Amino acid sequence: MRKALTIAAVAAGTALLARGLRRGASLRGRVVLITGGSRGLGLVLARKLVRSGARIAICARDERELGRARDHLAALGGEVLAVTCDVRIPAAAERLLETVVAHYGRLDVLINNAGIIEVGPARTMSLQDYRSVMGVNFWGAVHTTLAALPHLRRSALARIVNVTSIGGAIPVPHLLPYTCSKFAMVGFSEGLAVELAPEGVRVTTVLPGMMRTGSFVNALFKGQRAREVSWFSLGAALPIASMSAERAARRILLACARGERFLTLGLPFKALRIAQALAPGMSIAVLGVLARLLPEADGADPGELAEPGWLHRRGVARGPLLALGNRAARRNLEVPWASPEPG
Repeated sequence: MRKALTIAAVAAGTALLARGLRRGASLRGRVVLITGGSRGLGLVLARKLVRSGARIAICARDERELGRARDHLAALGGEVLAVTCDVRIPAAAERLLETVVAHYGRLDVLINNAGIIEVGPARTMSLQDYRSVMGVNFWGAVHTTLAALPHLRRSALARIVNVTSIGGAIPVPHLLPYTCSKFAMVGFSEGLAVELAPEGVRVTTVLPGMMRTGSFVNALFKGQRAREVSWFSLGAALPIASMSAERAARRILLACARGERFLTLGLPFKALRIAQALAPGMSIAVLGVLARLLPEADGADPGELAEPGWLHRRGVARGPLLALGNRAARRNLEVPWASPEPG
């Protein structure tokens, strides 16, 4: 009888703990800063936060895109501060945080989401491509985090969410500068989580796989651009290969509220990450075979400029298979000349 009561008590305690973890801390009324919040995943996160009652700030480099996003979010009834900022510049990141805290009086959550992606064979990438991608994806996160920490330490919640990529765990072909930046960001995020644990600041490292944000429209391409756009946009639009941006954003915000330390989005990508950890040599060999199937450089020079995907959409990249991706691009303001779809 005593044993049965003990088991029942343990089960009840476990259930209550699980229920508490599911709920996590509420983000209602919290002040949340999202870098790269003018379109794509950043905008989807901002939209969900507005609807949950959070007080948000968004930043981006393009003032026109930022204004469009602010108007879109304000129409949902949210409290939104939009600040033009180039997070590659330390002083700009510091001014960004000063502006947010001066406006709202505090900061509770920082979501490092700003990023760019360049697609193409390694032989088409120049030193400047590596510097450009690292500047936004890695150094941008470092600059905003260092500027935010003094304010976060005064918050009762204190969360940092670093949106990295599955490319920060496995070397995805034709994304070498991006992979370098995301590996660096994962290291920074995980190390930061360890260092800040005694201070009560929770850091969540997020590794998304492909998501239907519509970002393939503005991704940058080199080499045989039209062919590169085709394979990349298919991966970012097909349901089996990619996750809904809304579902991804919902899971990221839940992890933030709970204070989870690590999150990989998408079952196939969880499997890939585990395979890479258990058998890195075999994983690299398999990815090397995949690389042979992708377009060759075809004489492209590393000095050529990377160009946005919308300039090079041909054939399959303009076909019906991309319907979901195109809809996401409109809804998430990746297409500046189209009105966002309601939802």
